[in-house]
Amino acid sequence: MNSPCGYCNLFYVVRREDGMGGTEHAATAPARPEDAGTEHLTVTRTGATLVLTLDRPEAKNALSLPMLVGLHDGWLAADADDGIRSIVLTGAGGSFCAGMDLKALAGGGMTGEAYRERLRADPDLHWKAMLRHHRPRKPVIAAVEGHCVAGGTEILQGTDIRVAGEGATFGLYEVRRGLFPIGGSTVRLARQIPRTHALEMLLTGRPYPAPEAARIGLIGHVVPDGTALEKALEIAERINACGPLAVEAVKASVYETAELTEADGLAAELARGWPIFDTADAKEGSRAFAEKRPPVFRRA
Repeated sequence: MNSPCGYCNLFYVVRREDGMGGTEHAATAPARPEDAGTEHLTVTRTGATLVLTLDRPEAKNALSLPMLVGLHDGWLAADADDGIRSIVLTGAGGSFCAGMDLKALAGGGMTGEAYRERLRADPDLHWKAMLRHHRPRKPVIAAVEGHCVAGGTEILQGTDIRVAGEGATFGLYEVRRGLFPIGGSTVRLARQIPRTHALEMLLTGRPYPAPEAARIGLIGHVVPDGTALEKALEIAERINACGPLAVEAVKASVYETAELTEADGLAAELARGWPIFDTADAKEGSRAFAEKRPPVFRRA
């Protein structure tokens, strides 16, 4: 099906039937998470945390096909690697992400046949990369500096914990260009922050400085400029010290029950939570507490 405009070459949506709004295609994670890197995405490992860095600083990390393919593969690789317990998403060069590269799209500059072939093989790849049609099992922490606007703010809504430098800027600018924020914002934003703030952000397209973004609940931490990644890694380290099966089950329960009635949600919580008590990790946690030592969790 042909898309209606150049901007939509990547962002054209066909009505889907699965729970995340997308179609599942078989995909194989890279053998090592570090192999997910591309010319526009740097992948590094810090302890048990995988750090995905949007790395196109000359364009304020505007989204490109190499970046989207790398993100897609990075999410899959992190979930497939038992040694990874958390993920940090950040940007290089003092910016997080300025959204889709409209100049490249308008000029046909989204090149790279190998990457285009990946998109043809899985038309949902870009949506999974942007966390619209995919949710990693492991916690995702955003470390934001500088610009986090348009598609950057849309990706942000797919992350679990959000840290920003005090000079960071957020916003959904699409309506200012006569475009639609089709990365999920008209659905997700009002579920994450009060509706009045969500609609103002969506309908005005104005910028939001980090302190205001924190006040309305879009982000959780405002830190001195240049320290967002440090704070995100600090949070990740705390998560990594916890039982990985418990962490993943808690995250899953929060999202699974979000739209359920309280009664159905509580029932779903029991179904998700009780099996954790039967794990070796749960027994190790209790034993370590009694023995006054740090637990050694083995994902078992």
